[in-house]
Amino acid sequence: MFPGQDQTSPRPWAARYCRGVSTEPLRCAGALIVDDDGRLFVQRRSPDRRLFPNCWDIVGGHLEPGEEIEDALRREVTEETGWTVAYVLGLVGEYRYVADDGLERIESDWLVRVDGDLARPTLEAGKHTEYRWLAEQDLDLLDEHRDVNDGLIRRIAEDAFALLRTIGS
Repeated sequence: MFPGQDQTSPRPWAARYCRGVSTEPLRCAGALIVDDDGRLFVQRRSPDRRLFPNCWDIVGGHLEPGEEIEDALRREVTEETGWTVAYVLGLVGEYRYVADDGLERIESDWLVRVDGDLARPTLEAGKHTEYRWLAEQDLDLLDEHRDVNDGLIRRIAEDAFALLRTIGS
């Protein structure tokens, strides 16, 4: 018997529980930060992370309740790098996936330029262990631990490089 369940009704707790659980996928915003040489910023997630441990990743995360995607994008860039978004070059794509935690996510990823010292990001302590600027010919790096992320980060980076070639920026 669950807390709050009485013996006269078989599952009154179920209705309360279901009202509190969202049926919507989690929304995420991601930033593919590009430098003046056309390289993308990637950072390695710490081995202790629940999702995609020890994998290379882009900057980004979940939207907070009531937060708009662009606001989340700007917040995540600052939290994870110390930089600020100077301008958004374009939408790389939307990606729907189910992570190891079983939750469905829809991630909107954007190609951006930032203000700040690009040689000195401030990585979020405990969440990321290192960073690199990735050229298109270095995409194989993103295949490390592919079994954990099923090549998702590589696909996103490939799409970002394709957009970068299209806009010529």
